[in-house]
Amino acid sequence: MSEEKEPGAGKASTLTRQGSIRRTSLLDAAETVLVASGADASLRAIAGEAGVRVGHLQHYFPTRADLIKAVLERALDRSLERLAETTGLRMVRDDPSAVGTPEGAADPDEVVAVVLAEQEDPRLVRLYVEVWALAARDDEIATVVREFYRKYVANVEAFVQQGRPDWPDELCRARAETFVALVEGAALMRSGIAGSRSAAMDAQLAHCAVQLLRD
Repeated sequence: MSEEKEPGAGKASTLTRQGSIRRTSLLDAAETVLVASGADASLRAIAGEAGVRVGHLQHYFPTRADLIKAVLERALDRSLERLAETTGLRMVRDDPSAVGTPEGAADPDEVVAVVLAEQEDPRLVRLYVEVWALAARDDEIATVVREFYRKYVANVEAFVQQGRPDWPDELCRARAETFVALVEGAALMRSGIAGSRSAAMDAQLAHCAVQLLRD
């Protein structure tokens, strides 16, 4: 019996790896279509970009909301990876309590620098803008976006609590919410979508963001 199971187990492992590769390819296609088409980012358009049938896409992501959720979660995971690589800060998207570094507390100045540096990527900013626009018209996607920002705020809140254990939970939560609102709104200005960028604005933005985390 064991000899029969082993090939099956190996095959399942191979299929899992293949499935992961296919899933990544579909998410790449979704990002491309979202950035280029926004509200017209239908499952059919995304399947076409990926070179697969709609049914194949729906095997992995049954609805457009499911697909948007996966796109946003991957974006957040990438952000957390960049924080870890640059500052040593380890955070887990679905487990804010896991926040920490091997050496102790991370430097808020470094954390803010990494977060703001992501806004140098026009494709990433455009992706968020298009998702926000979709959420304004689609209740399902709005629910997904709210959940994404709930997790984002929870991670920031955990970081604030780690650095300022003397602060009450309500203050840490308010600081985290304000930090996310400040940074996300700044993306529209700093990207040129809603205004112009200046060195003075960047300096004040970084100063205010750091103050929200620790002062």
